[in-house]
Amino acid sequence: MYYAILGEDTPQAGPLRQQHLQAHLAHIEQVLATGDALKLAGPLKDGHGEVIGSLLVVDLPSEADARRFMEADPYHAAGVWGNIRIEVFSPAAGSWVGGRNW
Repeated sequence: MYYAILGEDTPQAGPLRQQHLQAHLAHIEQVLATGDALKLAGPLKDGHGEVIGSLLVVDLPSEADARRFMEADPYHAAGVWGNIRIEVFSPAAGSWVGGRNW
């Protein structure tokens, strides 16, 4: 099942993101090398280009698995994300799904 995950940054996340960036990127590299659960990931930015969170799309069996996926990231342990929102995601249209699926 696909899940869209939004990790909302805490007010003090900026310095924490920089401090833990290499560990976070190494974690993502390991995730990519060991499976295909991660479909999409990247930072979310505000209108001024400042990072305000992270967006991920994962293919995992359950919401609990999606939460564990996020909690395994060094950014979680560092306190970068203050809130993690997880929603079922149904890809319906776009190049990723080959056009449309209706």
